[in-house]
Amino acid sequence: MGNKKSQNRKSNYFKWVVFLFILSYLLSASLNYISSIVSAKLPLTISFILLLLIMLIGILFDIIGIATAAADEVPFHAMAAKKVRGAKSSIWLIKNASRVSSICNDVIGDICGILSGSLSASIVFYISKRNIHVDIVFLSLFLTATVAAMTISGKAIGKYFAIKKSHDIVKVTGKILSLFMKI
Repeated sequence: MGNKKSQNRKSNYFKWVVFLFILSYLLSASLNYISSIVSAKLPLTISFILLLLIMLIGILFDIIGIATAAADEVPFHAMAAKKVRGAKSSIWLIKNASRVSSICNDVIGDICGILSGSLSASIVFYISKRNIHVDIVFLSLFLTATVAAMTISGKAIGKYFAIKKSHDIVKVTGKILSLFMKI
């Protein structure tokens, strides 16, 4: 009987990994396509705004993933008993913290990191195409280092905030999630 349970866990884990692969592939391809189209057709300032937005999305989802893993489920049961909107969704998030964290931190966070890198390269290419007197190597180095430093420091600040305010973050995330999912 124990062997069958072990095989079932392995099968579920394999399905989860396949799901993550397909989800990350589709999200990455579609978001990269959209950002490439947008950055090629819009002014440079909009490309920089899009870059900043992608970085902020990565940081935000990192915060949600950490907060979900750090939050305590008990207060949300009392809220669910009082029919507080989003409480059941918050409980679902916490009960599925490892999966939520994988999707938020690994899938969405990593995709945002890759997209911000490719968008940085697109911006450098766009600038170099328009201005012959720009040192492309310096510009690429500067933009890549700036994006990396902002993302890493933003995630570091976010992790601190996510652990300290995990209850509030999960509560807000649960409320937002309850608008889209019936749990």
